[in-house]
Amino acid sequence: MKRALLALFTVLLILGGCSTVPITGRTQLSMVPQADLVMSAAQGYDDLISQSQLSDSREDTQMVLAVGRNVAASAEEFLIEVGMEEDLAYYDWEFNLLKDDEMANAFCLPGGKIGIYTGILPLTQGPDGLAVVMSHEVAHAVANHGGERMSQLLLAELGGMALATAVQEKPEETRQLAMMAYGLGAQLGVLLPYSRQHESEADRIGLILMARAGYDPRSAIPFWERMGDAGGPRPPEFLSTHPAPETRIDQIRSYMPEALRYYSP
Repeated sequence: MKRALLALFTVLLILGGCSTVPITGRTQLSMVPQADLVMSAAQGYDDLISQSQLSDSREDTQMVLAVGRNVAASAEEFLIEVGMEEDLAYYDWEFNLLKDDEMANAFCLPGGKIGIYTGILPLTQGPDGLAVVMSHEVAHAVANHGGERMSQLLLAELGGMALATAVQEKPEETRQLAMMAYGLGAQLGVLLPYSRQHESEADRIGLILMARAGYDPRSAIPFWERMGDAGGPRPPEFLSTHPAPETRIDQIRSYMPEALRYYSP
């Protein structure tokens, strides 16, 4: 009887906690209120930044800030156009260039907290390439991939417990789940990969965001080619759960006509 009630409770949670990813139209599990999600992510971001060294290159930092602001503005306009203007209240954009020349990676937490590692700049090769990376990461936030993963983890690990309750009753366990959901490893500098489905969605939405921001989406193809070449026998962490670079590039080519509709040089 208890198992049956638990199963029913789980089904009701899932049915009552779903949302739709913009552009792709995929239904996703979304049990965590945005306010709770953003607060949790902001705490994780502050912890990571306090333990990191910021880049001392003024030129590179200014480029990250400029591209970030343009992509963020594009994302906000996009949210308004798809009827998600209420979500704008949850975004407090922040951009930091973290000094680690061995890390060819980047991340964006719920609420618009963005980190770019200096190790990816030789591969971005300028604003357009950087926009590929930043738009991809912002797309993860716009598509609520962190919230979806947090919902899945809460359901699997804590029986669907609300995030606010979990923080009070199991603070350390919840903190670890949140870090996993947002793609941050327990060890500084280690980023946990999203699923292939999430990565593909971020590629597609990201191309549209960068095109709307005035960056050429066609620059995504040579960027991912450089990423693939840089990986050698073992791809960079930024590629770790995605299909082979050739497959990814083929997918991006299929998304390109849609993205180019939004691009005005």
